Amino acid sequence: MAPTLFVLNGPNLNALGKREPGIYGGHTLADIEALCRAEGEKLGFAIDFRQTNHEGVLVDWIHEAGDTAAGIAINAGAYTHTSIALHDAIRAIRIPVVELHLSNVHAREEFRHKSMIAPAVKGVICGFGEHSYILALQALKSLTK
Repeated sequence: MAPTLFVLNGPNLNALGKREPGIYGGHTLADIEALCRAEGEKLGFAIDFRQTNHEGVLVDWIHEAGDTAAGIAINAGAYTHTSIALHDAIRAIRIPVVELHLSNVHAREEFRHKSMIAPAVKGVICGFGEHSYILALQALKSLTK
């Protein structure tokens, strides 16, 4: 059985394809899930792909992944910039976590320049649209060897 990578998505990512396509692109979250599943298969991983608009649910999923998965790719959405709870949950587990964003958060509003979770993760990927997810999965592959 292939090891599992969790791909966790935070608030408003369920609206991809409709929400500000000039910033986030025209792909839906279902499109991105299909890309992740295909890449996971190439890399030898099963993909557990999830989305929630609730911070506590993300914390629960991080804890679950810490017990069952090989790594986590997380697009925490706006919680990236506000959530000490996500930071603490990531620090509480022993598997690698990669933060990712569709847009280049450093080229956007100043409040998006600070990530509360970046100090707790192995690396951050941003600005490559849906390909940010693929890059995060590839990074996790290199971190789980």
